[in-house]
Amino acid sequence: MAARAGVSKQDLRQQVWDYMEAHNLADFPRPVHGRIPNFKGSHQAAQHLQDLDIFAKAQVVKVDPDKPLEGARLLVLQKEKTLLVPTPRLRTGLLNHVTPPSGASKAVLRTCATSQGVRSYSTPVGLDSRVQVDLVVVGSVAVSEKGWRVGKGEGYTDLEFAMMAAMGAVSQETPVLTIVHDCQVLDFPEALLGPHDLTVDFILTPTRLLTTHCARPRPVAVFWAQISKDMLARIPVLRSLRTREQQAGKDVTLQSKPLQSAGRHSDTSGARWDGTCHIGLHEGAGTSPPEVEHDHLWAYPVGSAPQGLPALPTPCHQRPEGWLPAERTPRYQHPQGGPGLADSCTRAKHPLLGPAGSDT
Repeated sequence: MAARAGVSKQDLRQQVWDYMEAHNLADFPRPVHGRIPNFKGSHQAAQHLQDLDIFAKAQVVKVDPDKPLEGARLLVLQKEKTLLVPTPRLRTGLLNHVTPPSGASKAVLRTCATSQGVRSYSTPVGLDSRVQVDLVVVGSVAVSEKGWRVGKGEGYTDLEFAMMAAMGAVSQETPVLTIVHDCQVLDFPEALLGPHDLTVDFILTPTRLLTTHCARPRPVAVFWAQISKDMLARIPVLRSLRTREQQAGKDVTLQSKPLQSAGRHSDTSGARWDGTCHIGLHEGAGTSPPEVEHDHLWAYPVGSAPQGLPALPTPCHQRPEGWLPAERTPRYQHPQGGPGLADSCTRAKHPLLGPAGSDT
């Protein structure tokens, strides 16, 4: 699929998300907007890993927690390699070592490859770990055959690689690959990338295995000047790393002022996800962070709702009359769900927010 001329990163994301929705190319969760799309054929694409010498030789593989990478995580476990999965949004740490129970059946391995399995069968890997990662597998929204990568706009994948480099787990030579649908492979300019952006060496799709021969340097240190105080406050492991680097005499000066935009939380809203769901959003409101296990809409912290929307600190199970009912799906246990509830908030797009997304 060709990218439109003069596009921004957010234009690329929107183009891919719109196309995949219009052509029904994704599986649950839908809609794909704001997500690393769980495209149809993701398990088939992951099978191309077996055609790569770097996978055959790898002993330790880091795979992102995105839904379309479930097949890759399963294959790593089936081949009895060490599987490392980042903590979603780095809330409680950097990496988790997924360890299936002894003699695990195929069904148990499939469970271990899911987000629930990662939570149930993993142990944390700290900054002091001497782990050496042999292969990195990341999700993408768009990627070029030259190896340029665009994520969903929050910068966590780039930050994870930089933090792993800081702890000595990866280097410039560590191979990186992404698994995407064919329609996510676009031609776009290198000028869209910043020094913090992670590039890829291989692209796996349901129909192709592409080698990019990308020589662009990868981030081998955290760009502290692009880290906000807000992000630092939300990520304990990032604070620990900053303290270490500060003690080592490195410049760890944080971002002096907020960026123009921050991920899906657009500049229009000024909102930030704080890890809990404060409100059940009205029809037409919001977007959602797919990394949140209970899969519900990001909420506006009290006092920071977009103009035209109320800032209600109301738990979802106490929604005011007229607000959307939650989908009752046992898969997603609401952290504040009332007695007997297993809710996930209904998601939609609010017209006041407009196009959201960061170029970081």
